[in-house]
Parts: sequence; structure tokens; C-alpha cells
Amino acid sequence: MKIELTDRQFRYLLDLVYIGNWVINSTRENDRIEEYDQVESLVFSHCLQHKMSKLVELYRGEVIPSRAFADGGIHEAIENYEDVVFYEILAEELALRDMDGEPLTWENYSELMDRIDAYLSEFDQHGTDNISVDMDE
Repeated sequence: MKIELTDRQFRYLLDLVYIGNWVINSTRENDRIEEYDQVESLVFSHCLQHKMSKLVELYRGEVIPSRAFADGGIHEAIENYEDVVFYEILAEELALRDMDGEPLTWENYSELMDRIDAYLSEFDQHGTDNISVDMDE
């Protein structure tokens, strides 16, 4: 298979590959899915042919994204995504809890969405400042 990309498109592909592998493997510790690491290594190895060698380094015989790449802003993009997902999941879980375990139906869907929107609005204004957890139970 051959894919032709401009240098700019290739640079975007590096970000996508890194983020994808980060999502899949970053929490797996010693149980990484090596096939994804191998694909990442293969894609990043092309940096050497495209005058992007500062974006890679050699680690245990494998080409990996360099510290310069990882520190270049990609983790800010990941963190922004994680923040949004955190608040969306939290809002949905709290809204479902507020509905006392009612199964979701067409009839109560708008109620759920209204509750989610209210929580998201609260989180936009105050973050987690107004959240409390009763741990005495």
C-alpha cells in the first residue's frame, strides 16, 4: 500500500498516530498492544526521510516519537480532549443518578438532556469547585 501525503499532511498524520496510540496504550503499563506501537514506529520512521529527524529517537532498537515531539504541544491537545470527556461523562452520570435509575426512554430523553446541560453549564462556570462527595457512608 502506498499513501501520498504532503509534508504538512504527514506532520498531521504523526499527531493522529501518536494520539491514537496514546489512547490505546497509555494506561496499559506493561500490557501494551505492541501492534499499535509497531505501527507508530513505522510511521514515525519516515521522519528520517522527510527532514523531520528531530521528531524521532531510537529506544531499544525502535524508532519512537522524540521528547521534542511529545513536549511540542501534543499533550495539550490530549488534555483538552480528556477535560471535555471528563465533564461530559460526569454530567451524564450525575443526570442519570438524578433520575433515580429510570430507564432512558423517548419520554424522558429531553429531561435527561436538560439535566446534562445544567450540569455542563455549572461545570463551565465553576469547574469542580461545587462538587462534594460524602464519604461517611
